Amino acid sequence: MNTFPPNSRSLDPIDEKIVWELRRDARISNNELAARVNVAPSTALTRLRALRESGVIVSSHAQYDMTALGLDLHAIVFIRLKPGAQSSSREYAERAVKFINVVNVFLMGGSYDLLVHVACTSSSQLQELVAQQIAADPVVASAQAHIVFEHLIAAQHMDHVDGFPVMRGERE
Repeated sequence: MNTFPPNSRSLDPIDEKIVWELRRDARISNNELAARVNVAPSTALTRLRALRESGVIVSSHAQYDMTALGLDLHAIVFIRLKPGAQSSSREYAERAVKFINVVNVFLMGGSYDLLVHVACTSSSQLQELVAQQIAADPVVASAQAHIVFEHLIAAQHMDHVDGFPVMRGERE
């Protein structure tokens, strides 16, 4: 069985299937969720509440079309911190995640300390963001922006996968 944080609860296959379906589409109605998981709507609702209360489901987010909002240019900024500053990568990440055009911040192991996903209106806005905000921090040694041409969301392409047990390699 899985190990969970003390404030969490163990998940059974129905709970995992609920989370799996919500991962694919968080807007799904309770009746549709119940049908996909093969339980009564009241059971789906009760379990969903329990998953939220236990912290297994932290939040639900809308996936939106940034181009429709005028944010056509996406980039991943690869950041290396100065030698000795790696211990403060969390503090830098907490500053960077507040920059207006930042979508996500990933703290990394390996060649780069952080990856920052940004969405901008233009290359000049991207350049300004990288030069004046991201790289201007004294702990940053280098910041390289790599343009994103297309972004596919795996959860929207997982019809061929039957849940978390497959992802964990417990079954095919």
